[in-house]
Amino acid sequence: QVQLVESGGGLAQAGGSLRLSCAASGRTFNYYAMGWFRQAPGKEREFVAAIGRSGVSTYYADSVKGRFTISRDNAKNTQYLQMNSLKPEDTAVYYCAAGRIVARLEKEYDYWGQGTQVTVSS
Repeated sequence: QVQLVESGGGLAQAGGSLRLSCAASGRTFNYYAMGWFRQAPGKEREFVAAIGRSGVSTYYADSVKGRFTISRDNAKNTQYLQMNSLKPEDTAVYYCAAGRIVARLEKEYDYWGQGTQVTVSS
């Protein structure tokens, strides 16, 4: 079992930055690939970014590529999502997820956090 807790969400202006954190507890953190997903009001949850166990491999949705950076610190059992050049369309609840393989599909992730709200004003 892995427990995931997100933090760092909040309100930002367009063009601003936020950094999300996801703290993991339970089974060994570096056993898992990690991902970030988001769900905007009235929309389905969508893939944002993913990172492999060692942190070398990273993947991004086209909509955030070049603006968001995913990273992890295995010594701290924490992954991060640095979000720069924020846009109003980035407004969503952001979820942290852990799975056995790095992937873009929700079904590949076994554990999920409760989500943290990010709101970007224009």
